[in-house]
Amino acid sequence: MILKKDFSITWYGHSTFKIVTPKGMHILIDPWVVGNPACPKHLKKVDEIDLMLITHGHFDHMGDVVPLAKSHNPKVVANFEIAAFLESRGVQDTMPMNMGGTQQVEGVAVTMVPAFHTSSIEDEGRLVYGGEPAGYVVTLENRFTFYHTGDTQVFGDMRIIAELYKPQLCFLPIGGRFTMSPREAAYACKLLKPKWVVPMHFGTFPPLTGTPARLKQLTKGIKGLKVIEINPGDTIK
Repeated sequence: MILKKDFSITWYGHSTFKIVTPKGMHILIDPWVVGNPACPKHLKKVDEIDLMLITHGHFDHMGDVVPLAKSHNPKVVANFEIAAFLESRGVQDTMPMNMGGTQQVEGVAVTMVPAFHTSSIEDEGRLVYGGEPAGYVVTLENRFTFYHTGDTQVFGDMRIIAELYKPQLCFLPIGGRFTMSPREAAYACKLLKPKWVVPMHFGTFPPLTGTPARLKQLTKGIKGLKVIEINPGDTIK
């Protein structure tokens, strides 16, 4: 028991997480499973999904959306452009939204917030526009709130996200090159003031060199913060 809460978090590697909520909803964030080299073999087959959240259009964040959506028929939350693309590929039950909006999904509140990155979708050898990248602030049925930033740089409006939504746990990319490194992520921790941070988007490919150890080193002076270092395949609760 790390969080000592009545829900669980499983890391599939990279930025893909499954959250099983207090009332049993299975939420899969940035579904990249089959082609994800960090995903353990026993997790390559996803047994249950009720809701998918897609932060942006890159292959390493939505590579398995279409087959998983067709197999499990979950609700799929994404920006308008990604939702429209998925609908054109036969995905049912999309729930498009945009920055600052909040949707209720069976007792779970999902708010879309900005991310500083790019977004494009691979479509038969070409890249098509994937709308604006985003993060999600999610409030579970027990009022616990977490923030999955998606791929992003640190930005000053994280302070506003902290003031408005008060996320208790944040999933932060630390790999560097394509996202924040531990240096920027440590500053994001100062802005967001969470109780827990789970590092993500590191080690999957050689250029993603940031480490949880470095993040821990850079945040050791932040009172009340715990950096949770887990391995792909681990479940915490």
